[in-house]
Amino acid sequence: MDPALMEIIVCPDCHGDLAPAAGPDGSDELVCQGSCGRAYPVRDDIPVLLVDEARTP
Repeated sequence: MDPALMEIIVCPDCHGDLAPAAGPDGSDELVCQGSCGRAYPVRDDIPVLLVDEARTP
């Protein structure tokens, strides 16, 4: 992920910071470090920041 992008995007649900991680299946995700803990998929280096697409903790 582009470091400049990581500085400005936040969780659309709780507005917490996002951190890159690997999902249970090895795919890239951005995981909320705030109160909700949702994991948003990254597809083709594009974060999908839709609450409906997020994996819940």
